[in-house]
Amino acid sequence: MRKSLRAAAIGAACAVAGAALYGTGVATAGQSTANSTREPYNIGLLVKDIDTYYGATLDSNGVYQASKDSQYAKDLARLESGAKRYIDKAAHKAKRHEEKPAVVFDIDDTLLLSLDYEKKTNYTYNSATWADYVAKADRPAVFGTPELVAYAKSKGVEVFYNSGLKESQRVSAVANLKKVGADINLDADHMFLKDAANPPSYLSDCATAAAWNCTTVQYKSGTRKHIEALGYDIVANFGDQYSDLEGGYADKTFKVPNPTYYVS
Repeated sequence: MRKSLRAAAIGAACAVAGAALYGTGVATAGQSTANSTREPYNIGLLVKDIDTYYGATLDSNGVYQASKDSQYAKDLARLESGAKRYIDKAAHKAKRHEEKPAVVFDIDDTLLLSLDYEKKTNYTYNSATWADYVAKADRPAVFGTPELVAYAKSKGVEVFYNSGLKESQRVSAVANLKKVGADINLDADHMFLKDAANPPSYLSDCATAAAWNCTTVQYKSGTRKHIEALGYDIVANFGDQYSDLEGGYADKTFKVPNPTYYVS
């Protein structure tokens, strides 16, 4: 379930605004939670901190963009540099052991930045306005991520996508990824989207055509389990939410910074 900044992301955003979150899905020290006994961070100040973190500015087309000189960009560059070193080592190891290495990327705010939507909706989520936004297929790339996708492919690592976007949004997702230069393995065998009407058999424990009851963790980890069942070893899993990363079936996880919303 996606929750707005106002409803659920205050604590997580405070932590991210000060420093990017990396690693394996463990909350950073000092991160506030919904159960905190302390007064929450003032939301007006929080929004200012988020703007500063992204270096958010309106471009000539009236679209909010992140700055390439922002702390957000610096944190991404540091994460991606470490990820490339890790992928290079994992690829060499896989070659020695005759394994099939793979990487998995979330899409929303891992590859495609939704800052303009968040700013213009005051960090609140509405399924209809979100669907309209996705359909435009005009989101900018999260800095450096198309290059990271290409780097993995260049090292002989198979690229997969594991997204909470709906199956009905596939055409828009593919068009947008192509537009930003992440034009690698965008076919149905490599891009897994949420299909509530016809859920795959490997999610049968939580989803049927009659009812989709999968949590984000169940859906994402179940899909990774399926990818590994195809004979791949997922050496790295990238996502902007902890729910993108939890549940296993990945040797290492990389948390992309996102202080604007929380997906449980």
